[in-house]
Amino acid sequence: MDVKMMPIKEIIPYARNPRKNAAAIKKVVSSIKEFGFQQPLVLDKDNVIIVGHTRLKAAERLKLTEVPVVIADKLTPQQAKAYRIADNRTHDESEFDYEMLVLELEELQDQNYDLELTAFDKKELLNLLFE
Repeated sequence: MDVKMMPIKEIIPYARNPRKNAAAIKKVVSSIKEFGFQQPLVLDKDNVIIVGHTRLKAAERLKLTEVPVVIADKLTPQQAKAYRIADNRTHDESEFDYEMLVLELEELQDQNYDLELTAFDKKELLNLLFE
């Protein structure tokens, strides 16, 4: 896998992206601020986003001028379309082991780490830690 930096202005959002991601952008902004850009966008050979629309929007809000990308130039147009859908859909299939999640959150809390950087809001954290 060849990860390279690309100017944001050269990246083209997929016009028919089926995932609505506006609600997640703020949390991704926080994640990039805290952890850096740890996951590249995946683009097709024409620089159209296959995976990473939310990360691009977050990068724009952060006024970044370039982001890491991978060009998936060996995928057919059909594979790119299917991968775009599958990447978004597979997130819906996973779930938390809440017992393990609480252990992880409690350990971070004991170390005075800002738990909202885990992408859970205050209400969710209260429910997880104090129920």
